[in-house]
Amino acid sequence: MVNRFRSDLQVCSFCKRTQEEVNRLIAGPDQVFICDECVDLCRDILEEDSPSPITPELHLNRLPSPKEIYEKLNEWVVGQDRAKKVLSVAVYNHYKRINRRIHHSDDAVELQKSNIMLIGPTGCGKTLLAQTLARVLDVPFCIADATALTEAGYVGEDVENILLRLIQAADYDVQRAEQGIIYIDEIDKVARKTGDSPSITRD
Repeated sequence: MVNRFRSDLQVCSFCKRTQEEVNRLIAGPDQVFICDECVDLCRDILEEDSPSPITPELHLNRLPSPKEIYEKLNEWVVGQDRAKKVLSVAVYNHYKRINRRIHHSDDAVELQKSNIMLIGPTGCGKTLLAQTLARVLDVPFCIADATALTEAGYVGEDVENILLRLIQAADYDVQRAEQGIIYIDEIDKVARKTGDSPSITRD
């Protein structure tokens, strides 16, 4: 029988088990000890108390349906019913693709990324719709001006700066930024017409 009162016997300061009753006993300052089982218990308690990080997989599992997205858009945007319905379905399908890519990373099927083009006169609510979608889905959002955007970055704003702004909008959480929305405005102003001479100032 083990003598628990031996002066040379080390015991865990938390559960009072001896070094002979546990796998490992870790020594601290001032003759304080903790056993491996108490360490595991403390880790479990801390994991339960700490908030769960927002990951793309967890976020996409609570993706609202097209009907729910449409109803949320109605709370913020008046009119443009057809645009709101089309956007609700398109955005839902887009994030379903992302969800499939996460859960089926070893799948041989390759799904292309999707983009949405909003066309309409100034002031009809294109930017508001995009901003509201980001709010409804709780994803980062940033706006880029196509007239200041260049491919190489020699003139105007570099493409990488747009990505940086999206990451900043996600509080530097890269995983959240991967789900974010980049809204490129005024893209029609940089569209080239057939027969136009190439520009030497913009890409």
